[in-house]
Amino acid sequence: MSALTPKAKNVVFMADFQTDTRFAACAQVEAYWEAARDGRDMPSRYEVDPRGMADALSVSFIAETLAPRVAKLRIAGSGLNDLLGMEVRGMPLTSFFSATGRPVVSRAIEHALSEPSVQTLYLSAETGIGKPKLEAKLLLLPLKTESGARTRLLGVLEPKGMIGRTPRRFDVCRIGERRITAAAEPSQVTSQQNQFAENPATFVARGDISGARSHLRLVQSIND
Repeated sequence: MSALTPKAKNVVFMADFQTDTRFAACAQVEAYWEAARDGRDMPSRYEVDPRGMADALSVSFIAETLAPRVAKLRIAGSGLNDLLGMEVRGMPLTSFFSATGRPVVSRAIEHALSEPSVQTLYLSAETGIGKPKLEAKLLLLPLKTESGARTRLLGVLEPKGMIGRTPRRFDVCRIGERRITAAAEPSQVTSQQNQFAENPATFVARGDISGARSHLRLVQSIND
Protein backbone atom coordinates (compact mmCIF):
# COMPACT_ATOMS: atom_id res chain seq x y z
CA MET A 1 0.00 0.00 0.00
CA SER A 2 2.50 2.54 -1.19
CA ALA A 3 0.37 5.66 -1.58
CA LEU A 4 -2.99 6.08 0.06
CA THR A 5 -3.15 9.66 -1.12
CA PRO A 6 -0.77 11.58 -3.37
CA LYS A 7 -2.50 14.86 -2.53
CA ALA A 8 -2.38 14.70 1.27
CA LYS A 9 -1.31 18.03 2.76
CA ASN A 10 -1.54 17.27 6.47
CA VAL A 11 0.04 14.51 8.51
CA VAL A 12 -1.33 13.62 11.94
CA PHE A 13 0.82 10.99 13.59
CA MET A 14 -1.20 8.72 15.89
CA ALA A 15 1.17 5.80 16.54
CA ASP A 16 1.19 6.56 20.28
CA PHE A 17 -2.62 6.51 20.56
CA GLN A 18 -3.19 2.75 20.12
CA THR A 19 -5.58 1.57 22.83
CA ASP A 20 -6.94 -1.66 21.34
CA THR A 21 -4.20 -4.14 22.15
CA ARG A 22 -5.92 -7.06 20.42
CA PHE A 23 -6.53 -5.21 17.15
CA ALA A 24 -3.81 -2.57 17.19
CA ALA A 25 -4.09 -1.71 13.49
CA CYS A 26 -7.79 -0.88 13.85
CA ALA A 27 -7.05 1.25 16.90
CA GLN A 28 -4.32 3.21 15.11
CA VAL A 29 -6.37 3.92 12.00
CA GLU A 30 -9.48 4.93 13.95
CA ALA A 31 -7.43 7.32 16.12
CA TYR A 32 -5.82 8.80 13.03
CA TRP A 33 -9.21 9.25 11.35
CA GLU A 34 -10.62 10.96 14.47
CA ALA A 35 -7.76 13.45 14.46
CA ALA A 36 -8.10 14.06 10.72
CA ARG A 37 -11.84 14.78 10.90
CA ASP A 38 -11.13 17.40 13.62
CA GLY A 39 -14.69 17.73 14.86
CA ARG A 40 -16.37 17.44 11.46
CA ASP A 41 -18.63 14.59 10.43
CA MET A 42 -15.79 13.05 8.38
CA PRO A 43 -12.48 14.04 6.79
CA SER A 44 -11.79 14.32 3.09
CA ARG A 45 -10.24 11.43 1.20
CA TYR A 46 -7.27 13.67 0.43
CA GLU A 47 -6.61 14.47 4.08
CA VAL A 48 -5.62 10.86 4.65
CA ASP A 49 -1.86 10.40 4.65
CA PRO A 50 -0.35 6.90 4.93
CA ARG A 51 2.51 8.15 7.10
CA GLY A 52 0.05 8.72 9.93
CA MET A 53 -0.83 5.02 10.13
CA ALA A 54 2.30 3.33 8.84
CA ASP A 55 2.02 0.26 11.09
CA ALA A 56 -1.47 -0.57 9.77
CA LEU A 57 -1.06 -0.19 6.01
CA SER A 58 -0.82 -3.90 5.18
CA VAL A 59 -4.38 -4.51 6.39
CA SER A 60 -5.89 -1.15 5.43
CA PHE A 61 -7.83 -0.10 2.35
CA ILE A 62 -9.73 2.71 0.68
CA ALA A 63 -12.99 1.75 -1.01
CA GLU A 64 -15.30 3.64 -3.32
CA THR A 65 -19.05 3.14 -3.20
CA LEU A 66 -20.63 2.45 -6.58
CA ALA A 67 -24.11 2.16 -5.05
CA PRO A 68 -25.38 2.72 -1.47
CA ARG A 69 -24.42 -0.82 -0.42
CA VAL A 70 -21.63 -1.66 -2.86
CA ALA A 71 -17.99 -0.68 -2.23
CA LYS A 72 -15.07 -1.51 -4.51
CA LEU A 73 -11.50 -1.64 -3.19
CA ARG A 74 -9.46 1.08 -4.88
CA ILE A 75 -6.32 0.66 -2.73
CA ALA A 76 -5.58 -2.34 -0.52
CA GLY A 77 -2.69 -3.52 1.63
CA SER A 78 -0.76 -6.68 0.83
CA GLY A 79 -2.17 -8.45 3.88
CA LEU A 80 -5.61 -8.40 2.27
CA ASN A 81 -4.21 -10.12 -0.82
CA ASP A 82 -2.95 -12.85 1.50
CA LEU A 83 -6.46 -13.55 2.81
CA LEU A 84 -7.87 -14.34 -0.62
CA GLY A 85 -4.67 -15.54 -2.27
CA MET A 86 -4.99 -12.99 -5.09
CA GLU A 87 -4.85 -9.29 -5.92
CA VAL A 88 -7.94 -7.70 -4.36
CA ARG A 89 -7.82 -4.19 -5.81
CA GLY A 90 -10.90 -3.59 -7.90
CA MET A 91 -12.87 -6.30 -6.10
CA PRO A 92 -15.99 -5.68 -3.96
CA LEU A 93 -15.37 -5.53 -0.22
CA THR A 94 -17.94 -8.30 0.17
CA SER A 95 -15.53 -10.69 -1.59
CA PHE A 96 -14.03 -11.40 1.84
CA PHE A 97 -17.36 -12.68 3.18
CA SER A 98 -19.60 -15.71 3.03
CA ALA A 99 -23.02 -15.61 1.41
CA THR A 100 -24.63 -14.94 4.81
CA GLY A 101 -22.11 -12.27 5.78
CA ARG A 102 -22.32 -10.20 2.60
CA PRO A 103 -25.71 -8.54 3.24
CA VAL A 104 -24.58 -7.58 6.75
CA VAL A 105 -21.46 -5.91 5.37
CA SER A 106 -23.49 -4.21 2.64
CA ARG A 107 -25.74 -2.60 5.25
CA ALA A 108 -22.71 -1.53 7.29
CA ILE A 109 -21.29 0.19 4.20
CA GLU A 110 -24.53 2.09 3.71
CA HIS A 111 -24.85 3.10 7.37
CA ALA A 112 -21.24 4.28 7.61
CA LEU A 113 -21.82 6.91 4.92
CA SER A 114 -25.49 7.79 5.35
CA GLU A 115 -25.66 8.37 9.12
CA PRO A 116 -22.57 8.85 9.19
CA SER A 117 -21.07 6.38 11.63
CA VAL A 118 -18.09 4.23 12.49
CA GLN A 119 -18.93 0.59 11.78
CA THR A 120 -17.15 -2.19 13.67
CA LEU A 121 -17.67 -5.83 12.72
CA TYR A 122 -16.18 -8.83 14.51
CA LEU A 123 -15.64 -11.78 12.21
CA SER A 124 -14.82 -15.47 12.15
CA ALA A 125 -13.59 -17.38 9.11
CA GLU A 126 -14.88 -20.63 7.74
CA THR A 127 -12.81 -23.60 8.97
CA GLY A 128 -11.87 -26.94 7.43
CA ILE A 129 -8.88 -28.90 6.21
CA GLY A 130 -5.97 -26.49 5.99
CA LYS A 131 -8.15 -23.68 7.31
CA PRO A 132 -7.53 -23.19 11.05
CA LYS A 133 -9.49 -20.90 13.33
CA LEU A 134 -9.19 -17.31 12.15
CA GLU A 135 -10.83 -14.24 13.64
CA ALA A 136 -10.80 -10.67 12.37
CA LYS A 137 -12.11 -7.18 12.91
CA LEU A 138 -13.46 -4.97 10.13
CA LEU A 139 -13.48 -1.21 10.70
CA LEU A 140 -15.30 1.13 8.30
CA LEU A 141 -14.70 4.89 8.52
CA PRO A 142 -16.51 7.35 6.22
CA LEU A 143 -14.67 9.77 3.94
CA LYS A 144 -15.86 12.35 1.46
CA THR A 145 -14.42 13.53 -1.82
CA GLU A 146 -13.08 17.02 -2.49
CA SER A 147 -16.54 17.93 -3.82
CA GLY A 148 -18.17 16.75 -0.58
CA ALA A 149 -19.70 13.52 -1.90
CA ARG A 150 -19.88 10.70 0.65
CA THR A 151 -18.52 7.94 -1.56
CA ARG A 152 -15.28 6.77 0.10
CA LEU A 153 -14.44 4.52 3.03
CA LEU A 154 -11.20 4.16 4.94
CA GLY A 155 -11.15 0.65 6.31
CA VAL A 156 -9.16 -1.99 8.13
CA LEU A 157 -9.61 -5.76 7.92
CA GLU A 158 -7.30 -7.08 10.63
CA PRO A 159 -7.03 -10.86 11.04
CA LYS A 160 -5.89 -12.76 14.14
CA GLY A 161 -4.70 -16.30 13.60
CA MET A 162 -3.15 -18.37 10.83
CA ILE A 163 -4.50 -17.85 7.32
CA GLY A 164 -3.80 -21.36 6.07
CA ARG A 165 -5.26 -22.33 2.71
CA THR A 166 -6.84 -19.53 0.74
CA PRO A 167 -9.28 -18.07 0.08
CA ARG A 168 -10.49 -17.31 3.60
CA ARG A 169 -13.95 -15.81 3.87
CA PHE A 170 -15.68 -14.53 6.97
CA ASP A 171 -19.01 -14.62 8.72
CA VAL A 172 -20.11 -11.69 10.89
CA CYS A 173 -20.36 -12.52 14.61
CA ARG A 174 -21.07 -9.09 16.08
CA ILE A 175 -21.57 -5.60 14.71
CA GLY A 176 -21.57 -2.22 16.40
CA GLU A 177 -21.73 1.39 15.31
CA ARG A 178 -20.71 4.73 16.74
CA ARG A 179 -22.67 7.58 15.25
CA ILE A 180 -20.66 10.67 14.45
CA THR A 181 -21.56 14.03 15.94
CA ALA A 182 -19.95 17.01 14.26
CA ALA A 183 -18.87 19.99 16.36
CA ALA A 184 -20.77 23.25 15.84
CA GLU A 185 -17.66 25.12 14.70
CA PRO A 186 -14.92 22.62 13.83
CA SER A 187 -11.39 23.91 13.47
CA GLN A 188 -9.21 23.07 10.51
CA VAL A 189 -6.47 20.43 10.55
CA THR A 190 -3.36 22.47 9.81
CA SER A 191 -0.29 20.65 11.11
CA GLN A 192 1.15 17.73 12.99
CA GLN A 193 0.60 19.71 16.20
CA ASN A 194 -3.18 19.81 15.73
CA GLN A 195 -5.11 19.58 19.01
CA PHE A 196 -7.20 16.42 19.30
CA ALA A 197 -9.76 17.49 21.91
CA GLU A 198 -13.39 17.22 20.78
CA ASN A 199 -16.79 16.26 22.01
CA PRO A 200 -17.12 12.46 22.17
CA ALA A 201 -19.37 10.88 19.56
CA THR A 202 -22.45 8.94 20.62
CA PHE A 203 -21.92 5.18 20.66
CA VAL A 204 -24.63 2.87 19.47
CA ALA A 205 -23.89 -0.85 19.35
CA ARG A 206 -26.25 -3.12 17.49
CA GLY A 207 -26.50 -6.84 17.30
CA ASP A 208 -29.52 -7.24 15.03
CA ILE A 209 -29.42 -6.18 11.39
CA SER A 210 -33.06 -5.32 10.84
CA GLY A 211 -34.26 -2.04 9.44
CA ALA A 212 -35.54 -0.85 12.82
CA ARG A 213 -33.23 1.64 14.53
CA SER A 214 -33.18 2.59 18.19
CA HIS A 215 -30.91 4.86 20.17
CA LEU A 216 -29.20 2.02 22.01
CA ARG A 217 -28.78 -1.67 21.32
CA LEU A 218 -26.64 -4.29 22.99
CA VAL A 219 -23.89 -5.90 20.98
CA GLN A 220 -24.75 -9.59 20.69
CA SER A 221 -24.32 -12.55 18.42
CA ILE A 222 -25.76 -12.17 14.94
CA ASN A 223 -27.14 -15.67 15.34
CA ASP A 224 -29.09 -14.91 18.54
